[in-house]
Amino acid sequence: MIRTVVMTAVLTGVFCAGFAVGVDWLTDMLQRQQVIVVSFFSGFMGSLFAQTVLGRWRERDK
Repeated sequence: MIRTVVMTAVLTGVFCAGFAVGVDWLTDMLQRQQVIVVSFFSGFMGSLFAQTVLGRWRERDK
C-alpha cells in the first residue's frame, strides 16, 4: 500500500512540475487568483494522471 501511495505522489509531482514548466513557458506573469486556479488544475490533473497510469480506476470498477 505504501508503495502505491508513494508512486502516486511521485507521478503527481512529476506531472505538476511539467505542467508548471508549460505554464511558465506560455505566460509571463500571473496574478494571484490565476496562480491559485492553475495550481488547483495542475494538482487535479496530476492526480488523475497518476491514478490512470497506476490503473486504479480499473481496480475500483471491479
